[in-house]
Amino acid sequence: MARSDKTLEDILDVIFFDKPSTQDEIAEKLNISRRYVTQLLKPLIDEDIVKRAYVIDLNKYDEIYGSSNPVFNIRQHSAFFLIENMLSSMSKHVKEQVQMSFDAILGNDKELAEEALKSDFTTNNMYEKVRASVETVVDVDPHSKLSKILLFNEAAYNYERIGDYSGHIAKFVINEKSPVDDELLGILKKMHKYAQKSISYSTEAFINGNIELRGDLMDTEEKIHETQQKAMNLIANQMIETSFDDIEMSNYYIYISRVVKSFERMGDISVEIMDLAIEFHKDIPRPTTPRSFRK
Repeated sequence: MARSDKTLEDILDVIFFDKPSTQDEIAEKLNISRRYVTQLLKPLIDEDIVKRAYVIDLNKYDEIYGSSNPVFNIRQHSAFFLIENMLSSMSKHVKEQVQMSFDAILGNDKELAEEALKSDFTTNNMYEKVRASVETVVDVDPHSKLSKILLFNEAAYNYERIGDYSGHIAKFVINEKSPVDDELLGILKKMHKYAQKSISYSTEAFINGNIELRGDLMDTEEKIHETQQKAMNLIANQMIETSFDDIEMSNYYIYISRVVKSFERMGDISVEIMDLAIEFHKDIPRPTTPRSFRK
């Protein structure tokens, strides 16, 4: 391998790992001159393969230079299908966990809520298996650090977060004596339906590449926020009618608010998985601006 080719490989390594903002950062990291970095990157920047600030367009790289380099050909990696199937199973399990937690609320069923909490241990184990599998691939083939296989870790972590919020719902049933009143329960049914749809849309996008579902996901997330507002307004009105001396009911309102927030967070996390899917399948980097500032 020529020295310039090895140096370019090191530069791409830095871009993937460290996400530098300037060529000066790359030069300093590799202890080479900025001029040399510019010289090696210029052809890739001119062909819009490396974008400012330094994101590699993998599809364009394959189009111009071919896909023989295993660094940029993740779907030929034998571990890809195994990890993809693990992630698909994890997404189905998480949806079942959410369903179990909500069914516990519907029936005020503490035993079912306990089962839902136990199910969260399985979710955590699934995440660890995905993470360990990705790390194994990286250990066996260091070049895979430059591929998109690492995005599986982030997707699995997001599913684990959804499982954690499902646990909040189950804990409400276990710890609270008062069942949810019918009016609020009607709103929660809608939030649960929208949350499940959001998980399904984002999973279909990440696993099968159906990015066109993003519009449906964003419409569903908007409905989650609308019903969340209705739920919080209802809870606020109920709190006004409750005596400050009623500690038990005061705690109830605090914890039922967390249930509402849990469904809202499931929708938000589903959008994060969709962003991962777009990066994974379309090589479009995720926005760096927090979502709350993009609305």
